[in-house]
Amino acid sequence: MSDEIVLAPALEIADLSVAFGRAPDVVRAVTGASFEVREGEIYGIVGESGSGKSTILRVVSGLNQEWTGRIFVRGQEVGRRRPRRFHKLVQMVFQDPYGSLHPRQTVDRILMEGMVVQDMGDRQRRIQRALYDVGLPMDFRFRHPHQLSGGQRQRVAIARALILEPRILLLDEPTSSLDVSVQAEILNLLLHLRRQRRLSCVLVSHNLAVIAHMCDRLAVMNAGRIVEELDVANLRAGAAQHPYTRQLLRASRGYDRAIAAGLVTYD
Repeated sequence: MSDEIVLAPALEIADLSVAFGRAPDVVRAVTGASFEVREGEIYGIVGESGSGKSTILRVVSGLNQEWTGRIFVRGQEVGRRRPRRFHKLVQMVFQDPYGSLHPRQTVDRILMEGMVVQDMGDRQRRIQRALYDVGLPMDFRFRHPHQLSGGQRQRVAIARALILEPRILLLDEPTSSLDVSVQAEILNLLLHLRRQRRLSCVLVSHNLAVIAHMCDRLAVMNAGRIVEELDVANLRAGAAQHPYTRQLLRASRGYDRAIAAGLVTYD
């Protein structure tokens, strides 16, 4: 947890709604979602595909500008259009590490781009530190994404987000496209970086084993609505109240045991 004194939550979402299309074919992706993320915690959002969880992250990151409601980042309300400095404060790691990296750019260029936009100095040192922090050798700087494994590409994507020194990290199914053994490595890397850099995180996943290992509290989404909010201790104890959450718990039993067994927390 962060020792920094901050009166406001790291992130607060109030009555967020998102709809796509026009009448009569409107699709309501998110309806009336409200929650807050405390400083230094990992807050999970879990639900089936299409439940609206990734849409919330896209709104918070500024990628989706069609929404209603209110969003506060460290006590400051943000609108649909975000100033450049916002993207230094809030960064996102996407589900598909290959699709999120420019295929024709080297790792060096990928990491450099955000610093150029934000007019940050000491760029060579920052690149070296970012690669070191995510466990990649320095000679990876001059490789292209197709020359990397899936796990290595996701490490580059994490380094790209962290190189801007954000305070809030948005994680959209960051391991779902990776092999089981690599998933454990990336999840534990994220836990380590969260503590090392005192980050506040929002983790979206359909996997309850991942949520239980990573998060402090979570929201359960179904059909665009948050149906329940609970802490991970109650999730592990099976103390969910909403029928949909209990259904998710029943469906998860017996699955992803290999992931859970491979997860080892950093000291």
